[in-house]
Amino acid sequence: MRHPFMESISGGLAARGIASLRYQFPYTEKMMRRPDPQPVLLATVRSAIAFAAGVSDGLPLLAGGKSMGGRMTSLAEAEGPLPGVRGIVFFGFPLHPSGAPSTKRAEHFASVQVPMLFLQGTRDALADLSLLRPVCEGLGNRSTLIIIDEADHSFDVPKRTGKSPAAAIAELADAVAAWSMRVTGSR
Repeated sequence: MRHPFMESISGGLAARGIASLRYQFPYTEKMMRRPDPQPVLLATVRSAIAFAAGVSDGLPLLAGGKSMGGRMTSLAEAEGPLPGVRGIVFFGFPLHPSGAPSTKRAEHFASVQVPMLFLQGTRDALADLSLLRPVCEGLGNRSTLIIIDEADHSFDVPKRTGKSPAAAIAELADAVAAWSMRVTGSR
């Protein structure tokens, strides 16, 4: 939750009137490299959403995260609705491991009934766009795919593009704000 990307995107969203709740999985809190077992990850997502619902004073809730955090959020939603959540935002959905293109990690989307926003870079080694585009198209109006030109999985862009890290964050935050308005009717 203290990663520079998470801090930057939280600031970008705040500048657009969108509050965010950042949290960590237990393994990260313990400074371990190996992720917790999936049931622990899913329970952590549910706990964070319950906390957010308790302090949001009725504001519309979006859930999601960066990479595995977003994936675990959608898996939790697929197991059973996340109370109060009106949509899921993926900052770089990890569709497959690097160098092993597959759509297996998208199979649970059929059970996700809330709208989903996929923010993906054209250089993301964990989401081959030729595979992700058809996945999103297959979800119909539950899915919105926003492509960030030249961004990798961390949304870093090469210096040769002339795009600053702040410009990439602004592009992501603008996309979330616009989508949020469509999904929730408010910001």
